Amino acid sequence: DSVSNISTTALVWAALTFGSEPAAAEAAESAAHWIARASGGGEPRHLAAALTERYGKDRTFSVPILTMAALAGRLGAAEQAWRLITQLPFELAAFPQSWFRFLRLPVVSYALPALIAIGQIRHHQRPSWNPLVRIIRSLAVERSLEKLAAIQPASGGFLEATPLTSFVTMSLAGMGRADHIVARKGVEFLTASVRPDGSWPIDTNLATWITTLSVNALAARDGAATLSSAERTTIREWLLAQQYRTRHPYTGAPAGAWAWTDLPGGVPDADDTPGALLALHHLGDVDDRVTAAADAGVRWLLNLQNSDGGIPTFCRGWTNLPFDRSGPDLTAHTILAWLAWRDRLPARTANRIDRALPRALRYLERQQRPDGSWLPLWFGNQHAPDDENPTYGTAKVLLALLTHPDARHADPAARGLRWLLAAQNDDGGWAGHKGGPSSIEETALAVDAIALAILNGALPSERDALAAARDGGVAQLCTATQCGHEFPPGPIGFYFAKLWYFERDYPLIYTVGALGRAAASLRA
Repeated sequence: DSVSNISTTALVWAALTFGSEPAAAEAAESAAHWIARASGGGEPRHLAAALTERYGKDRTFSVPILTMAALAGRLGAAEQAWRLITQLPFELAAFPQSWFRFLRLPVVSYALPALIAIGQIRHHQRPSWNPLVRIIRSLAVERSLEKLAAIQPASGGFLEATPLTSFVTMSLAGMGRADHIVARKGVEFLTASVRPDGSWPIDTNLATWITTLSVNALAARDGAATLSSAERTTIREWLLAQQYRTRHPYTGAPAGAWAWTDLPGGVPDADDTPGALLALHHLGDVDDRVTAAADAGVRWLLNLQNSDGGIPTFCRGWTNLPFDRSGPDLTAHTILAWLAWRDRLPARTANRIDRALPRALRYLERQQRPDGSWLPLWFGNQHAPDDENPTYGTAKVLLALLTHPDARHADPAARGLRWLLAAQNDDGGWAGHKGGPSSIEETALAVDAIALAILNGALPSERDALAAARDGGVAQLCTATQCGHEFPPGPIGFYFAKLWYFERDYPLIYTVGALGRAAASLRA
């Protein structure tokens, strides 16, 4: 369902080196021709230049892809191949973790394992000509490998992600360290996570994320009343058990947050934490234990707020590369969580929320594009210009602005709503941008935001237009889902490094939330 791209094609081309069947050779030859056309030439330098252009100064994925190609012999002789691969400064991993944001690392914060392992194999294969640098790096090998082992989760999977774990494992094997504990645990993770059809997912599972999205979608119409008391208790207890109670060894994140998965390789982040906080709020029966958990989660988000007022994904202060910067979608999600819990938390936390909210709202105002839309960080659309998804971003930001009593009638909310109205396709649905193919996910998110605008009385002068857009979107959802019987997913998930994925539950979850909110708005 996703269009061909040079990153995945290069990885498959490298992997096909190890296939003995005639079909593998035929596929590899076809892939090589495609890469030559896409990169402007058939030489290894053309591939290296194309990947560098695709990712810019972010080396998180361009260097690993080229490393895999070099290990597979696809970049020519070793002397030529490793010359094309940028040396990652793995020696910096020996510094204290708190220093990383000041060191301007060439990879994103959560790619530290790749920095270490891929930096080491490049040093192993082609050491620096500078004797001082060469000595420093050689001295840092064992210490950085100790750091790598220390941050590897019990499952063996870094971030519970197949690509990152594979890059680390292959790099260690390529420098003669296949028997290293990190490589052995990586292999165990990979063999355990293969699916019955022979494929691997990008992430092993998104259990926490999907659970909180589901609870919050059910709450769009009538709280969580759809769930029985026993079901709410079960989910609440499970969510509370997923909250991190100690400092995370990987990112150094303090206690109080949630990751996307219940598996040990997850990392606390600023999308899953507000999602969990909102779910706990909707599940009700808030006792002292739930309040304490919410207070810890809210304070974790408050401590994460960047100096620009926005919220980043994992770590405060990492602004060197795009996926470490503040994101409008993350900031909006956090605002919703702060608003939901403000009146239930201790005064000291409520006062901190009151100081943080205006800064977050000003950040969103600055991030609004001239046309009225916002761009998200972690979702895209392959059919839209530059792979961006302003529909997702705008809908998510509007959910926060329309919930805030003061922001719902302000100019940014009005401009965002007008952009959303103008972006509706003729079939009643929405795509990543106007004129693109409508999807269930994007249509549902837009309907959700518009229905909330009607519920909360935003843009009263254009209420009829809002109602018409809502009704058109609902009709398109009914058509696209075969009246709720089929929910084909679209690849709107935007994994770091521009790799697409779909989540089969997204269309179902978003549709439930949208139709619930639309039904509520009809009674308004």
